[in-house]
Amino acid sequence: MMDEIHTPGGGVPARMAPLVLVSTIVTHLFGGSAGREGTAVQIGGSPAQWFSRRMRLSPADTRLLLMTGVAAGFGAVFGTPVTGTIFALEVLAIGRIQYDALLPCLMASVLADLTCSAWGIHHTPYHIQPVEFSFLLLGEVILAGLAFGLASNLFSTLSHAIKTYSKKWIRHAWLIPVAGGLLIIGLTYLIGNQDYLSLGVTGQYPNSVSIVSSFHAGGAGGLSWWWKLLFTAVTLGTGFKGGEVTPLFFIGAALGNTLATLSGAPIDLLAGLGFIAVFAGATNTPIACTLMGVELFGPTPAIYYAVACFTAYYFSGRSGIYSAQRTAVPKFVPVNAESQPTPKTSPAGNDPTPPEQVK
Repeated sequence: MMDEIHTPGGGVPARMAPLVLVSTIVTHLFGGSAGREGTAVQIGGSPAQWFSRRMRLSPADTRLLLMTGVAAGFGAVFGTPVTGTIFALEVLAIGRIQYDALLPCLMASVLADLTCSAWGIHHTPYHIQPVEFSFLLLGEVILAGLAFGLASNLFSTLSHAIKTYSKKWIRHAWLIPVAGGLLIIGLTYLIGNQDYLSLGVTGQYPNSVSIVSSFHAGGAGGLSWWWKLLFTAVTLGTGFKGGEVTPLFFIGAALGNTLATLSGAPIDLLAGLGFIAVFAGATNTPIACTLMGVELFGPTPAIYYAVACFTAYYFSGRSGIYSAQRTAVPKFVPVNAESQPTPKTSPAGNDPTPPEQVK
């Protein structure tokens, strides 16, 4: 999807939508630790490409239509249309938001969310109690953001490593998911419960660890975030289908629960901040994730959302879960680097604008 948006031409096959839907359902049904937003985004993009071919759109218009598919899929699956809009604009290139697609993406995301609501789809509610601003709490949020960023980096690095080495060490491609499935089964027996299988939004039993339970005291263990990270990295790294975002929510909420328990900060606040900040670091989309906090948890602690997401963004390093994501503006520039204007990218996603034309 992202490669096609950057450089239209190869095409996104129409059959991708039904195939990724079925394979994601199979992954969830048999216990794979994966999300659903990746599937939703691909389901949004595949018909967009199909319509583009039928209407014989130009490469620039095809790019816009694919971006609306990303926005629609993301906004609808979480019930966050504004976040879906900004995510589609922000995720393509680090440090750059493409405003030419703002209105189309907003329209697509809002209409997709309204369509889901019209069909009676309900999203999981999350609540954070209002907190007064304090510099002590702000310092705790900064430190937590650092930890969230490192967790994002660990997830991205481990996922890519498992994918790379599984292809290197296992000659036959069909044996890679077999090995991954056996490893997930072994880890489940090692832990002794099924808390880290499938989505993990809610638990199978009253004392199960889940995203929802992480917002309450005792709702997550000290290593719950690590186990979900490992399960998800193995699942996706060995070829099973789904998304990374919902597991990242689980990882962040569980890590926030642990950090709040250690520091004495409000558990629901840090769980909510981990929920959005680990995702921000892994996808390099701090603005979209800040808005997600507002849409999911309410606007009261918005300053903490922004601080946590941007801190995690910087401390997540240069890695990310999307290998096709490009770098428009580096996160860090060497102190002794000469001051040079950053090349802009053309609407088609290639051919940087010459520096002398950049204001």
